[in-house]
Amino acid sequence: MKDTKHISRSRAQESSAAIEKMYITMRHLFNRGFYKPMGVSGDSLRESLLALRPEIYGNIGEEKVELNGLLYVIERLPIGIEQCRFINLTSDEGYSKSHFQAIVPPKRRRNCYRIDEEQMNVEITRGRSDIYDILTHLTFIFIESHKIKDRVLLDDGGEVSRDWMKLEQAVMQPKKLPLVEKEKAISHVANILGRTFEEVLDIYDAFGSENAPDRFLHVIYWLGKLAIEEVIENNKRTITFSPVLRERLGHHIHGEIWATNIKEVLKANNLLKRPIHVISANMHSVMNSIFATPLLKTKFKDKSDFFIYEELSKSGAKEIRSHVEELALKNGMISLPDTSGTNIDVQIFDTAKIDWAKTGFPKAALDEVKPVIIVMDYAFGEQAYETIDELLKPFKKETLLEVRSVSIMGKAGILEGGKGDIMIPTAHINEGTADNYYFENELTGKMFEGNDIAVFEGAMVTVLGTSLQNRDLLKFFHESTWGVIGLEMEGSYYQKAIQSASKIRKSVPHDIKVRYAYYASDNPLETGSTLASGGLGTTGVKPTYLITIKILEQIFNIK
Repeated sequence: MKDTKHISRSRAQESSAAIEKMYITMRHLFNRGFYKPMGVSGDSLRESLLALRPEIYGNIGEEKVELNGLLYVIERLPIGIEQCRFINLTSDEGYSKSHFQAIVPPKRRRNCYRIDEEQMNVEITRGRSDIYDILTHLTFIFIESHKIKDRVLLDDGGEVSRDWMKLEQAVMQPKKLPLVEKEKAISHVANILGRTFEEVLDIYDAFGSENAPDRFLHVIYWLGKLAIEEVIENNKRTITFSPVLRERLGHHIHGEIWATNIKEVLKANNLLKRPIHVISANMHSVMNSIFATPLLKTKFKDKSDFFIYEELSKSGAKEIRSHVEELALKNGMISLPDTSGTNIDVQIFDTAKIDWAKTGFPKAALDEVKPVIIVMDYAFGEQAYETIDELLKPFKKETLLEVRSVSIMGKAGILEGGKGDIMIPTAHINEGTADNYYFENELTGKMFEGNDIAVFEGAMVTVLGTSLQNRDLLKFFHESTWGVIGLEMEGSYYQKAIQSASKIRKSVPHDIKVRYAYYASDNPLETGSTLASGGLGTTGVKPTYLITIKILEQIFNIK
């Protein structure tokens, strides 16, 4: 009789299975309509996240509380969510017309409304990726809250440690804590978190703001307090999905309104029949690349163009940014702030109204019929498919758009290299599916050489969410024959929409050109270089503008 061969799974396979399980669980919970994250219904999600141990959540599997991961998540969730037992995910259901003040997280554009002391409503208008993002973040902070509870709860009767009582006293102070009191509170909270005084001190101010300098203490206190109540009083935190959200999700409702608004503006300005180039980027790099340098050369004498772009990117440069915008609006730019709920603002540039001699591209050689450039702000995950799919559809079913190119300039995680490096994809692999998209990229690595920035070319993987980055899985993608150079969240969704519009539905030209280039925001394979370790600062300015300029040079036929 043959011995049964024992087949064990690698960490990459286990991680892949955990992601798939999370994905299926989240869809199941969404269809169910509600669940209790720290109850039986949340077991599967918690187990999968702990099995996955994403890089962004650092020490999620250890006893001590993860500080960098907590900061990353708190910046992407509305202020006050740590105090709420009921979190309700809704569609755009008219709260903007009420007395409720919209709360927008500092690092993620989504409208949230504090309904009462116990309930926070979070508007989901950016598709499924937004739901995965929120649910993984909430699962993480609830796991961390139970770590706090485990360290302060002394018995089943509700007796708590002295450190916890001292923290409570500090949190109840109505005014900003004086230095001595603040340091006493940090000493107690360090014990509660299993961290050193120095570690807490280093991250303390990053949580705070002008209005709430001691927010760190409040976040820790409320997370722990609700976790204690879950155990002692059985008051479980609950996440619900509104019936309207469940009904609307996946039907492109916001994307359709967004795309129709753009086409209506094109029609009103007689631009609908002109050649169109779509660029997905931020709301400043295209405008600044065209108009900023000639306008500001006298102000910044003998300085390079990239120095000027860095100055424009600084938080205190509001006045000079408005001068550039003023000039752009007088020279063919139309600004379309979003009203559809997609949170994607748009700029339209009519190149026929631009005096090229007074721009950063004096050698622009445009065809007789001058093109129109549509710049759209970054989409979020699956929302990329919804928006581009709707934008490339004919206007009112009969007017086909002459879209000549779609260019995507994005931020991505790199697997070889570091922050600020450039990645040029040759294909997009959709993680967790058998979908992969090969394309002819009009941008090549060679075009970016000689700028003191490392450039990498190869396949890139489109992940379900930044919060699911896992070292073992990424290592597999990088070191196997897939040869993946980086990971991002939108590429395969953009390409799926472009391919179906140009090759199957024939709503845009068959030979539409595509350009993809990304600059690195982090390297999840390097300890201390994940997204949770901090932003790019001005490191991202040069690659952002370098990519933007290369895209524009191709559109303007500059050899």
